[in-house]
Amino acid sequence: MKRGGSVDPDKTAAFYQAAEESFGSYDVWKADFVSIGKMRGVGWAICYEDPSGGQLSNHWISLHQIGNVAGFNPVLVMDVWEHAFLLDYKPADRPKYIEAFFSNIDWRAAEGRLQHAKHNSASVPR
Repeated sequence: MKRGGSVDPDKTAAFYQAAEESFGSYDVWKADFVSIGKMRGVGWAICYEDPSGGQLSNHWISLHQIGNVAGFNPVLVMDVWEHAFLLDYKPADRPKYIEAFFSNIDWRAAEGRLQHAKHNSASVPR
């Protein structure tokens, strides 16, 4: 997270490209991630990368130790426990919090977690 981040990554960014490849379009990935974040209950919306092929997938995790995808790399994590936003938003205003979350993402940090992109770029001769 960073103050004044951008709502969406640049279209040439590795994360954007991974979302396009995994979901057919970045917009479909984002709609899926946001809808997971809006689910009833408390927990986290997490975008994971499958290290075997670099595919992204979005998941709802309700507890730290339950529901994480074994072996996958967390790339983007959105805390939607009410304590994450109660000082700024009412519990019913979770969609406003999610909108604010997206306006403060440090996409470079998220891209730094993409293991497949790192591996592929390391193997390309320069």
